Amino acid sequence: MTKVGIGLPAVFPGTSGRLTGDWARRAEERGFASLATIDRVVYGNLEPLSVLAAAAAVTERITLFTNILLAPVRLPVMLAKQAAAIDFLSGGRLRLGLAPGGREDDYTATGMRFANRGRRFDAQLAQMQGIWKGALLPGTSRPIGPLPSRRGIPILIGGQSDRSIERVVKVGDGWTAGSGAADPPAIARRVRTAWADAGREGTPYLATLAYFFLGSDLDAALANVTDYYGPERGPIVAARMGRTPEGLRAMVARAEDAGFDELVLYPAVPDLAEVDRLADALP
Repeated sequence: MTKVGIGLPAVFPGTSGRLTGDWARRAEERGFASLATIDRVVYGNLEPLSVLAAAAAVTERITLFTNILLAPVRLPVMLAKQAAAIDFLSGGRLRLGLAPGGREDDYTATGMRFANRGRRFDAQLAQMQGIWKGALLPGTSRPIGPLPSRRGIPILIGGQSDRSIERVVKVGDGWTAGSGAADPPAIARRVRTAWADAGREGTPYLATLAYFFLGSDLDAALANVTDYYGPERGPIVAARMGRTPEGLRAMVARAEDAGFDELVLYPAVPDLAEVDRLADALP
């Protein structure tokens, strides 16, 4: 059965700490599988790892999910340490969805090269996983701590290229579909086939996402989505947005038919009542 997670409102500029905490508590009370964040640098959103640390402090059971985090705009050692700290403090509830992303301005702003982001991402994944196992870095005499609660943190790789699927099979625990994925079910099939062909045990964890809006100010919802994704991608994302209980239930059913383990639904407005509206709409 496909689990349903919910996005935090951290993407909306001006989101307060109080709303973040109230949203996290309400989502856990209403039985959502995860609290998720998305990532930009050149935007007014809250930084995802900071938000999940705040959510961890006011919840006890719900999974904390970066879906996705732009890994190569961050230094690998510090990203590994920050993620391990959140995982440790939350009792092992962190899941990392990671990808290089495709917005060049996020790299320019952080002083990172855009052109070689894939190669750096590969090196980053290997280094982070070594750090979480207690490996010493050159020139150090002690491991980078803290160690995660599980001596490792589950990683879902984002992207739809052949190289992204290779990363899933080589170092990931599964795949997560970004908002730009043209055909998530088709990519999920490719991931499952590549996983089996590589002889990996079990099955990859598969997650996908969509937006939802169940309030009354549709113009505001559409404006928010367009502002974040831009005039080209915004209308595409908005067209896929669930706007009725029936539509959302159908969305969950399609995700289950396609074999996704989890569907994360992101709010189009920062209205706390949307948490209850979504919970009430789902089967």
